[in-house]
Amino acid sequence: MKFVDEAIIRVEAGDGGNGIISFLREKFISKGGPNGGDGGDGGDVYLQADENLNTLVDYQFEKYHSAERGENGGSVNCTGKRGADLVLKVPVGTRAVDVDTDEVIGDLTSNGQKLMVAKGGWHGLGNARFASSTNRTPRKKTNGTPGEIRNLRLELLLLADVGLLGLPNAGKSTLIRAVSAAKPKVADYPFTTLVPNLGVVRVESHRSFVIADIPGLIEGAAEGAGLGIQFLKHLERCRLLLHVIDVLPADGSDPAENAQTIIQELHKYSAKLAAKPRWLVFNKLDLVLEDELEEIVQQVTTALDWQGPVFKISAASRENTQQLSREILNYIEQLPEEKASEQAADPVTFKWDDYHEEVNSLEDDLDEDDDFDDDDYDVEVIYQR
Repeated sequence: MKFVDEAIIRVEAGDGGNGIISFLREKFISKGGPNGGDGGDGGDVYLQADENLNTLVDYQFEKYHSAERGENGGSVNCTGKRGADLVLKVPVGTRAVDVDTDEVIGDLTSNGQKLMVAKGGWHGLGNARFASSTNRTPRKKTNGTPGEIRNLRLELLLLADVGLLGLPNAGKSTLIRAVSAAKPKVADYPFTTLVPNLGVVRVESHRSFVIADIPGLIEGAAEGAGLGIQFLKHLERCRLLLHVIDVLPADGSDPAENAQTIIQELHKYSAKLAAKPRWLVFNKLDLVLEDELEEIVQQVTTALDWQGPVFKISAASRENTQQLSREILNYIEQLPEEKASEQAADPVTFKWDDYHEEVNSLEDDLDEDDDFDDDDYDVEVIYQR
């Protein structure tokens, strides 16, 4: 199935049902009191995370989604049926952003999590709500309010513990194939990887972590060159980044300059991403002599002023890959427990909030009207001891 990590959709919550004007008409009661019921609330629109999904491709073709309208009120004080909610299934890791205001509505980072993205309209009031001691036959009702309409940008951010970054053809896909059961395409040319890949690395039967491979970065990626820049967002939730460096580039370029290019593009894209824990992984050690390898490692670490961990592996022959996996797992397990990172949702103000408060206030005022008796219309009541 095609991997799609971004889609724009339009969601419409259901309108509230209208209240009605109605009066009691029964045998021997030709002029009864008001009994018009309230309308039903409109249905809400929710997003729900589903671990069985891994792409937003369905929302590229089906862009308009609407919840059910609330039914109008009925006579005999019957309240209209509430509109059915609409639940849209999305992959775990999806973020919802309002296109018009650019506010983040929320992140869905766990299976089954629900997020309201559009609120249904509030119900209208029937004329029975407006009866009082001074107005026994009100001919007034209110209509339901429109449901919320939003244009949403759905962004899928992969949930992984470890992310791989580096130039094209550095051996990232070969590495993920070596340490996990994932089988991304591997070939002897740049940009073999066109979409992100996830793999589960099982160091032991009950100890594992998730690793993500994204298309390689090139110089100018932050300005839109190459493929990797559009997928860098998938590394935002990773707890550790592995910077894979090719010790013998096929184009004869300098590994130290290549490493600096990746770091520069990382800082241009996001200071937060650049500040994440990062390890250097020198790949293809089987292609150079040991003395040459040490010289290359020294040049790169000096150019980067590197003080962090350094690993030397051969993903193709799987040399030292098991040791690297164990070190990663030990590091991750020592980190404090944390939820998958969520971007703080912006305060979302729905346009019906003021109306909601006014209606509640009106209902409270009507409930406190002690002078009104629902059972007596145009009848003089005399109380005797």
